[in-house]
Amino acid sequence: MEENSNKKDSNGAEIWNSIIKTAIKLPLVKVNREKFLKKELAPYYDENKINDIIEGDITEIVPKPVIDKISTGCIKYHLIAVCSTSALAGVPGGWAMLGTIPADITQFYAHIFALIQKLIYLYGYPEINSETDLNDGVAEIMTIFTGIMMGSRTACDAAKIGLKEFAAQVSKRLPQYALTKTAIYPIVKTVAKWIGIKVTTNSFAKGVGKIIPIVGAPVSAGITYFTFKPMAKKLKSFLDSQYIMEV
Repeated sequence: MEENSNKKDSNGAEIWNSIIKTAIKLPLVKVNREKFLKKELAPYYDENKINDIIEGDITEIVPKPVIDKISTGCIKYHLIAVCSTSALAGVPGGWAMLGTIPADITQFYAHIFALIQKLIYLYGYPEINSETDLNDGVAEIMTIFTGIMMGSRTACDAAKIGLKEFAAQVSKRLPQYALTKTAIYPIVKTVAKWIGIKVTTNSFAKGVGKIIPIVGAPVSAGITYFTFKPMAKKLKSFLDSQYIMEV
């Protein structure tokens, strides 16, 4: 029994790693913090003020209602985009096989990862994804935030004990051995296993493949909507709670 449990944990981590390594390669996942903030803040501030915001702490300068409005707009944008591509549609019952992550799942998580970056930049996090290739630190940050979006208490607890500080370390391009000394690092592996297992065993993942080929794209988009939107709201709620704590 213990051997089966260990194998399940191992497969969960491998499946999640396969998803993140595939999705992170899509261009839409590359969110430049400076360009993003300049674009979103342009309706509210002049160029000099925006530069001050980018170089400082956005949560100390930009009023919360403005952050709320921009973050809500980002969520709506990615929700519409991911539904229009029918992410999670037509997934065969056994899609979560190692090495066979389909394009629609890749698109779904690519939008998740892009949204994560946009929201954390609005809530004062540093640039984390300035390199062409995925580094382990970025993958670990994405894992923790995805865990939060999927309801992992472990991920929430990990974020509360220093995820912003971990992101700052990642932004400095420290070598991996330095990152392993942080409080966040050991927890990432547990969250990765949890996500992979949850993705492959919940009833939604099992049932969607039988439904979609029969009823078509409208239901596919609906399932995506009711999967993506709650995840996005959980992330914003978590960031709101941290914002309130900090101010």
